[in-house]
Amino acid sequence: MNSKMLTIIILGAVGIFLIFSAAFIVDETQQVVVTQFGRVVGEPITEPGLKFRIPFIQIPNFFPKNLLQWDGSPGQIPTRDKTFIWVEAFARWKIVEPVKFFQTVHNLPGAISRLEDIIDPSVRNFITSYPLIEAVRMTDRELDLLEEGIGEEDIQHDPQVFSNIVKGRQKITEGILEESQPKVDQFGIELVDVKIRRINYVEEVQRTVFDRMIAERKQIAEKFRSEGRGEAQKILGDMERDLQQIISDAYKRSEQIKGNADAEATVIYAEAHGLDPEFYSFLKTLEIYTKSLDDKNTLILSTDSELFKYLKGFEEIRP
Repeated sequence: MNSKMLTIIILGAVGIFLIFSAAFIVDETQQVVVTQFGRVVGEPITEPGLKFRIPFIQIPNFFPKNLLQWDGSPGQIPTRDKTFIWVEAFARWKIVEPVKFFQTVHNLPGAISRLEDIIDPSVRNFITSYPLIEAVRMTDRELDLLEEGIGEEDIQHDPQVFSNIVKGRQKITEGILEESQPKVDQFGIELVDVKIRRINYVEEVQRTVFDRMIAERKQIAEKFRSEGRGEAQKILGDMERDLQQIISDAYKRSEQIKGNADAEATVIYAEAHGLDPEFYSFLKTLEIYTKSLDDKNTLILSTDSELFKYLKGFEEIRP
């Protein structure tokens, strides 16, 4: 292999290396700012595909093009009505001017820090400017007191529960967004949305609220139990009344049947005994003897008594 061929091979290898060093790929979710010795050169690259730069001199700086998230730290904030609450907010944002973004905040951690410094004070400012009910509710629709955990005592001690909602939670978050957006424009950032993720009472207020809710639930439970006992007594009373009615009707029916049976028996006895009155008199006398004459009773009769005649007859026929 002569030197000319070796030179060609070396130059080819160097050329391939330089081409690979100069080429870079931009993803659909990325945008690139190319810098040369720390200064931005050219326009930002926002279209995906294979791109080229001057190797070793120009450096591509990649930034996301899709939505990014910012999550605020929970903070204790007093409302206008002096109620301390824990508020946790979050935001969605994106980089719309990558050159300005690179020149001001340089990277994502720097942007998060700046958002923290802008959004947190705005959240605090709006929360302290309105009463608690404004931060909690969105509209002034009528509340179901039992479902919302609000009792009559709350109404008496806190009339603003039923006051008209001037702003509401939705308007407050929109105000935070409007106030924060001009401050982040200088960083090439667009705030897409700001929301309040969670609102909670501080521990001291939370205990008071929980105790009140427990007391209200116990009161409601006792009301249900009382109504249940009343309903049970009503059912038992109706059952006892129906039972007595059934017993009365049954007794009446049984007495009617007994009366009819006794009447029929009396008729049958009368017809039977009417055939032989003497025999009927004899049977009745024997019944009287059976019930009256025993070892514990003494019967004194005159000789002309109707009862004595049968005893006399017995004495005459005794051997």
